[in-house]
Amino acid sequence: MEDLLAYLARALVDEPDQVEVDSFEEDDGTIVLELRVAPEDTGKVIGRGGRTVAALRTVVKASSVKENRRVLVDVVDDD
Repeated sequence: MEDLLAYLARALVDEPDQVEVDSFEEDDGTIVLELRVAPEDTGKVIGRGGRTVAALRTVVKASSVKENRRVLVDVVDDD
């Protein structure tokens, strides 16, 4: 799932080398994927009204169904 999110994010941004995906598991078994991109690419990943990030979340959730896991996608702003 991390690789899928990174692949999709790299296709959206101007600086694909700065795309990072970190993951950790919460106590209830939920996998949290934190997406970091260059500061100037944050808007491209979020999209107008959050549509792009919502689509990313939908695709990642769909891929997690076969593993029977709950997945959350967060865009992290390091500013």
